[in-house]
Amino acid sequence: MTLYRPTGPTELELVRESGFRRWPPRLDWQPIFYPVLNEEYAIQIARDWNARDPQTGYRGYVTRFAIRASFIERYAVHRVGGRIHEEYWIPAEDLDDFNENIVGDIEVIHEFHGSAPDR
Repeated sequence: MTLYRPTGPTELELVRESGFRRWPPRLDWQPIFYPVLNEEYAIQIARDWNARDPQTGYRGYVTRFAIRASFIERYAVHRVGGRIHEEYWIPAEDLDDFNENIVGDIEVIHEFHGSAPDR
């Protein structure tokens, strides 16, 4: 199954350090890892949130990767808005198992650059 993950440069650098094979552990304030089910939703987050955030340096990325269906089917899909806003909520403590079930590499498929608002 193909999933997508909108991300910023810090998380992407950690993915790069893994050889594009693993997602980094969640930070203390991040209880879940949320990959999304479609590219359109991932683009929306990366472009409209990440690329407008000074903490990301106004950069947002969309990644795509495959996960074994036999693994992901144990988790429910959560709709968090309109019809495209669907994601999985993977508990932080399950992320190692999640990473072990990624098939192939995590690839960057879109990159967005914003800028600081004019003052």
